[in-house]
Amino acid sequence: MAQTDDTTPTAPVPSESSDEGRDTHAATTEPAPTTKPVEPKDDLVTTRHTLRVGGEDLHYTATTGRVVLREEVFEDDVFTGTKARAEVFLTSYVLDRPEGAAARPVTFAFNGGPGSSSVWLHLGLLGPRRVQMGDVGELLPPPYALVDNPESLLTVSDLVFIDPVSTGFSRAVEGGRAKSYHGFTADIESVGEIIRLWTARHERWLSPKFLAGESYGTLRAAALADHLQSRYGMYLNGIMLISSVLDLGSIGLHEPDTDRAFVGFLPTYAAVAHYHGRHGRKALSTVVREAQEYADRDYPYALTRGVRLTGGERAEHVERLAGLTGLDPEWVDRADLRIEHIRFFTELLRGQRLVVGRLDSRFTGPAAAGNAETMDADPSHDAIAGPYAAAWNHHVRADLGYESDLHYEQISTRVHPWSYSDFEGRSVDVTPRLARAMRANPHLRVHVAYGWYDGATPFYAAREVLAQLDIPAALQDNIEHCYYDAGHMMYVHEPSRLQQSADLADFVTRAVGATDAG
Repeated sequence: MAQTDDTTPTAPVPSESSDEGRDTHAATTEPAPTTKPVEPKDDLVTTRHTLRVGGEDLHYTATTGRVVLREEVFEDDVFTGTKARAEVFLTSYVLDRPEGAAARPVTFAFNGGPGSSSVWLHLGLLGPRRVQMGDVGELLPPPYALVDNPESLLTVSDLVFIDPVSTGFSRAVEGGRAKSYHGFTADIESVGEIIRLWTARHERWLSPKFLAGESYGTLRAAALADHLQSRYGMYLNGIMLISSVLDLGSIGLHEPDTDRAFVGFLPTYAAVAHYHGRHGRKALSTVVREAQEYADRDYPYALTRGVRLTGGERAEHVERLAGLTGLDPEWVDRADLRIEHIRFFTELLRGQRLVVGRLDSRFTGPAAAGNAETMDADPSHDAIAGPYAAAWNHHVRADLGYESDLHYEQISTRVHPWSYSDFEGRSVDVTPRLARAMRANPHLRVHVAYGWYDGATPFYAAREVLAQLDIPAALQDNIEHCYYDAGHMMYVHEPSRLQQSADLADFVTRAVGATDAG
C-alpha cells in the first residue's frame, strides 16, 4: 500500500442529510467522482552526524527516504515521457569533505532474500551505527541497543543502502503493480537504475564504485556488475560477496534432490558437527580438510554408484559420512547417503531435543516436537529478528529523522513467487555474467566472505562455483577468499565482525590503490 499524508486527496464523503428536495435519479445514474493518485515525489530527509574513530571525528551527512523510480514510455515508437512506477527506499552516508577534494569511493549495499531489506548489512556490519544484541549463549534481552560503529566501512567509502521494491519502505506507486518487480531481471534492472540515478545526481561517476551484497544479494551483485557495464557503461572497482551463492543449483534450490547439493553441504555439516562437540579434540581445520577431501572425490563417486554400491563398500561410505557429520550411521544409511540440510539441522542434536540454526549453526533452540522430521523455526533467525527490528525502527526516526507509518518489511513474503523466467529449464546461475564482467573489466576485484557455520550458503559449494569461472587464469588472482568462525551473518559474532570490518576496508583500499597505480 502507498503511504498517505494530509495532502492525499480522498473521495468525497456521502452526506448523511435527507434526500428530500434532491434529484435522486440523477444521483444514482451519474458516474461517481474519481481522484487520480497523487504524483509521487522523492521524500528525502538529510541530517548531519559525527562518528568518533581512533581519536578523530568524522563528520558525515545521512540522507534517507524514497526515490521515485521512473520508466521511459514509448507509444508506437514515439517517446511520450516517463512514468512513475515505484518508490525505492535508500539511505546514504557521505563523509563531509572540502570542495574540490578527490571523490571518495562509494559502496552500494543490499541484502538478499529475495525479499530482504538491507537492514542486516546496514546495522550489523557496514553502517556508522550498529545493533547491540549479544551472541550465542549471551543474547541480550529486549529492547536491545544501538551504538556507534567505529569499524564502519564509512571510514574508507561512502555508503548507499538500497531496499528493493516491496522490501523495507520501498513500494510500487499507488495503483501500480509491485509484482512486475518481483523477479530476477526486473530486480537487476530496478536496482541498477537506482544506482545510476544516485551516481548521476551526486556527480560520482568519477568515484571508485563498489557493490556489497549478502546471500541472494551476491547473486544480484554479480549480475549487476555485468548489467551496469553493458547498460550504462558503469565499470566497477570491486564487488563484496558476503555469504555467496551464485548458482542456486549448487545448494539444491529448485533442484532439491541433486547430488551436487549434497556434496556442496558436506564440509559445512562437518564444521557444524565439530562446533557441537562431535569431533572430540580435532582442530576445525583438520575436520574441514578431511571433509573437503572426501567431497572432492570419494563422496561424489559413492552417490553415482546407486544400487551398485553394496556390501562392505557401502558400509565404508556410511561410516565415513556419519563420522564427518556426527549423525547416526543407521540414519545416514536410511537416507541413502544423501543428507538434506534442513533434516541435518533437525537431526544432529535430536537426542538433546534441540534443533540447530540454519543461518548460523552455532545457535540452537528447543525442538517443537522430539519426533519432528524437520524443525518448525530457525533459532538463529529468531535470535536476530527482534534486535534488528528494534534498532532500525529507532534509528530511522530518532537518528535519521524519517517518518513513515508504513511497516518496514525486514523480510517480505510479498515478493513470492519470485520469477526466474530467464532460467527456464536450467539452474539459476550468474557466473557467466560475473565472468563476462571480469573479462571486460580486468581491474574488477572480488572479495568473497564465508562463514564456517553458514547452513544457508555453504562455503564449499560457493568456492567450487567460483573455481569454475570462465576467466583467464590471471584473473583468478582478482578474487580473494576470507573465512570466519561464524554463520551466514558472520558479523553477529563479535571477533568475526571486527576482522571482517578490517578485511573489507583493506579490500576497498587496495582495489582503489590498484586502480590509481594502473
